[in-house]
Amino acid sequence: MTATDRKVFPVSWDRFHQDSRALSWRLAGIGEWKAMVAITRGGLVPAAIVCRELGIRTIETVCIASYHDYENQGSLDVIKAIDPNVIGVEGGQGEGVLIIDDLVDTGTTAKVVRDMLPKAHFATVYAKPKGRPLVDTFITEVSQDTWIYFPWDMGLSFQPPIAGDDA
Repeated sequence: MTATDRKVFPVSWDRFHQDSRALSWRLAGIGEWKAMVAITRGGLVPAAIVCRELGIRTIETVCIASYHDYENQGSLDVIKAIDPNVIGVEGGQGEGVLIIDDLVDTGTTAKVVRDMLPKAHFATVYAKPKGRPLVDTFITEVSQDTWIYFPWDMGLSFQPPIAGDDA
């Protein structure tokens, strides 16, 4: 599949904020969160919104890189692990901890973080079918062959029609 054949799902700042708030609403009824772990970098923006909405003050990051060229998922690098003080919340398995990311795609990153905090609640704004079983809560599912363009990845530019120039 070439880049021009790929399905795209552009997400505006307004849409992303609305979807992140919708995630907060779902999470509000699930439990009391003692801490949050944001998966960087994509999880930072939804984490800020969810923390604000739910009043979470203890915020930690786990820094993992899997997309090295914005096109293809490559090898997974854990750049920064989760602080042991956060892992130690409620017995060291992640109970009471909320993990946030923007997207679960193939589930590769989610599996690594899930192994670090097996009892944490994992939430993403968007989910693709391969990674969906690894998250507990998400807002929108898109097909596996869809590329999501997040607002921090885009500038304002012309978008050609889906049907091509002849339409």
